[in-house]
Order: sequence, then structure tokens, then C-alpha cells
Amino acid sequence: MSRSQAVPNVQVDNDRVIVTEWRFAPGAETTWHRHSYDYVVVPMTTGRLLLDDGKEHKYAELTAGRSYYRPVGVEHNVINANDYEFVFVEIEFKTPQG
Repeated sequence: MSRSQAVPNVQVDNDRVIVTEWRFAPGAETTWHRHSYDYVVVPMTTGRLLLDDGKEHKYAELTAGRSYYRPVGVEHNVINANDYEFVFVEIEFKTPQG
């Protein structure tokens, strides 16, 4: 199935963090990717995302303003399962320079 791509807007990229706003049209996806850093997601919209980790598909119910954390190395594709735009902000924590 061919899906449209979610649109990333990098708002901050410095030696400590990368902050990206992700906008998903209905059915849009991030495409398969692996996270290089620990990260926090801050949903700006309440709704449902479909997560494909290569082994199974599962739904995540997200609530606007209710953040969650994931560790480095997570591999997945994220798909908007809503019939409206879904938006979240992703904050990736780069390894501090020693």
C-alpha cells in the first residue's frame, strides 16, 4: 500500500537535542526508521497511531499533552490511523559532548 509521507519540521538541532514537529495527513507514515537517540514524544493531537515494528502492528492511543519516552534503537513505521491530521513534537536527546 502506498501512503503519503508525514512532514517533519526540525525546529531545533544543536549539540544537545533535535526537536521535530511531525504532521501526518490521514493515513500518512514516517516510513521505516531506527532512532539513534533516546526521545520523548509530545502529542499535540488526541488520536490513534498505528505502529509497525516489523513483527506486529499495534495501535497507540495518544492524548494531546500526555508525553511518553522511548529508548535509543527503537525501529518502526508510524502511521496516522485517524481521518484527520495528527501532530506530535519529538525531542531526541543527543549524547552530551564530553
